[in-house]
Amino acid sequence: MDFPWVYGTFGMVAAYLCGSIPTSVWWGRAFHGVDVREHGSKNAGATNTFRVLGARAGIPVLLIDILKGFLPVRLIPNFSGLEPDSGPWMWFRVALVMASVVGHLYPVFAGFRGGKGVATSLGGILAVHPGAAGVCVLVFAVVFALSRYVSLGSICAALSYPLAVLLLFHETSPVKIGFAIVLCLMVIYTHRQNIDRLLKGEENRMSLPGSSGRNA
Repeated sequence: MDFPWVYGTFGMVAAYLCGSIPTSVWWGRAFHGVDVREHGSKNAGATNTFRVLGARAGIPVLLIDILKGFLPVRLIPNFSGLEPDSGPWMWFRVALVMASVVGHLYPVFAGFRGGKGVATSLGGILAVHPGAAGVCVLVFAVVFALSRYVSLGSICAALSYPLAVLLLFHETSPVKIGFAIVLCLMVIYTHRQNIDRLLKGEENRMSLPGSSGRNA
């Protein structure tokens, strides 16, 4: 089956625009009168929202950012006319994830100043490979609980994705394997400054619920 290029282009643009919704910025301004990009780490993501505004803002921002990666991948291909699980279908789905993540990183609705794409990437993984998404969440939770570094948890979760795809789920699709590697590298790239701070011992920790403060 030929790929529906017109619909595919429309779908990619729609996924990018969905990813471009600056959840943390709009939520902070609407309900708290705060632009999170001017406080904390100055990052427009869920982690900085937790730090600056607390869990009552951070949780909805996190969930919406996950949906930004999940919904385009689950909905848009259904109207493409492509056969499910075919090669073009899988290519289209992973391309939609990447478009959503790029939208989160460089949102047209917020001056192209976005977050680091972890939550939106998780939403995409959840749509493409829910089992591997579960592994990523588990790895993040364990690393964060032990270290209280959100960045380290995110990096380890990203590294676990291609490993889980290959070693736990024995994936044979070159599209899914390649996608896992590319997405992993993208998350590591967006955390390059965090990696530098981790190596220097200068990275901020985030407190667990019930502790005395947000940052250590």
